[in-house]
Amino acid sequence: MIMKKAGPDRLIVVGVLTGAHGVRGDVRVKSFTDDPDALFRLGPLLSETGDIVLEASAARPAKDHYIVTPIAPREKEEWDAMKGTHLHVRRSSLPPPEDDEFYVEDLVGLAAYDDTGAKIGQVKAVQNFGAGDLLEIKPDDAATRVFFVPFTLEDVPEVRFEDARVTLKAPEVWADQSGRPEEDEA
Repeated sequence: MIMKKAGPDRLIVVGVLTGAHGVRGDVRVKSFTDDPDALFRLGPLLSETGDIVLEASAARPAKDHYIVTPIAPREKEEWDAMKGTHLHVRRSSLPPPEDDEFYVEDLVGLAAYDDTGAKIGQVKAVQNFGAGDLLEIKPDDAATRVFFVPFTLEDVPEVRFEDARVTLKAPEVWADQSGRPEEDEA
């Protein structure tokens, strides 16, 4: 996995195409934003390379997605072929967070320190596999595999954007690979 580009131009995933809706060029979109309607106020929705995928002319809510009429229509088959495409916006398009809040994506690239003050690596990504956010840590020690730390106050007691760092409590517990089966065993 490539480290995400830092700064206001980096791309943030905000939704996904879920296929065509009907035969008139509309498309279904699932929003990942806290306020699902806000997705269409963030500007054009981009591909992972920054190309425009979708600009909404109109959007109406459905069961768990939106039905979007695009400014530039596409054929039903083309939308269906794009099913699963993640939709992005530039970080600079997002509204500023409230005081004492931040976007979890802003954690990517921060240095990771243990609770004694020793640098151990860098936040490679923020993942969520369904049970909560996890910081993916890329250790400075090349012999140690990437590992995950739950993004909780107990496990990550300090986030300091002004110093570009996070503090992890007992990262050795999460980095321990001894109980993990070898990848070649099956």
